[in-house]
Amino acid sequence: MRTDFNDARQALGFLTPQLYNIERQVYEIRYPSFDYASLVPVITEGNPWGRGTVFYTADAAGEAQFLSGKGFDGPYADIARSQYLKRFELAGTGYEWTLEELETAAIEGRDLGADKAAAARKIAEQFLFYIAMNGRTPQQQQSSEKNWTGLLNDPNVTAVTAAGAFTARTPDQILAEINNALSAVHTSTQEIETADTVLLPFAAYQYVATTPRATGSDKTILSFLQENNVYSSETGQPLTIRSQRLLTNAGAGSATRMVVYNRNPDVVRFHLPMPFQFKPAFQKSSMTWEVLGLFRTGGTEVRRPAAMRYVDGV
Repeated sequence: MRTDFNDARQALGFLTPQLYNIERQVYEIRYPSFDYASLVPVITEGNPWGRGTVFYTADAAGEAQFLSGKGFDGPYADIARSQYLKRFELAGTGYEWTLEELETAAIEGRDLGADKAAAARKIAEQFLFYIAMNGRTPQQQQSSEKNWTGLLNDPNVTAVTAAGAFTARTPDQILAEINNALSAVHTSTQEIETADTVLLPFAAYQYVATTPRATGSDKTILSFLQENNVYSSETGQPLTIRSQRLLTNAGAGSATRMVVYNRNPDVVRFHLPMPFQFKPAFQKSSMTWEVLGLFRTGGTEVRRPAAMRYVDGV
C-alpha cells in the first residue's frame, strides 16, 4: 500500500523509524579534526535548560604574629570569597526532507540516507570546537556577540614571548623553552600548580617530531622531551604533547602560540549542559519536514589561569 504523504499521520509513521536509524548511525560517526573533548574537559552536568552555572572560590586571608603572654588582642584568620557566573546559550542546526524525497524513497523501497543528519552533526561539532578553542567560530571573528574566549586566547592567562621560532633554534634551546614554560607555572604559583599538557602549532610540532635531538641521535626532540621534562621528573607521569592547528596565528599580532596547562576540570572546563541532540521531525509546510538539532553551551571557562601559560612566537 502506497504511503499518502498528504496524510500527516502516515508521513510521520514513515519518517519516525527512518529518523531513528539515521540518528543511531550518525552518532556512531566521529570527527577527530573537531575533537575538543581531548583538549578541554567537557562538563555535561546540570539542568540542560539552566541559565548558567555559578561557582565560588575561597582563599585564606590573614597572618600569624608573635604574641605577648599578657596580650588580649590577637590577629585573626578569615576567608576571602569570590563569586563567578557563566551563562549558557542555545544553538543548533538541522536538516529537512522534501515531499519529493519522501515519495521517491517510499516508491523505491529504500531507506532515507543519513548524509543530511551527518552533515548537521558535523557542523554542530565544528561550531563547538571553535567555541571551545577561541570562543567564536571563523564566521564570528569580527563579532563580539557573546564576548567569549577559549582555551587558546583567555585574557587572564599570562602570555610571554619566545626567544625565537623553533625552526630557527637548536634542540637544546627548544627543550629549554618548553621546560621553562612548564617550570614557570610551577614556580609562579609557589609550587601549587603543575602543567601536564603542551599544545604546539602544527609546524613547530612537526619540527620537534622529526628533528634529531643531536647529530647521529636515534631520538627526536619530541621523544627526548617526553622522557626528560620537568613535569614527568616531578610527578612520574607522562607529559601530553599535541599539535593544534589553530595555534598557528593564535598569539599576539597573529603570531604562533604554545599553550602549557593543567588539563583538569578544576583548571579549565567546557560547559555543554545539553549535548547535541535531534528533536522529533515536524511538518513545517505542505511539502517540507524539518528535523532540528539543538545544543546548549557556556563555552570554555578558565577557572585557574595561573595553571596555564601562553608562549608566543614559537
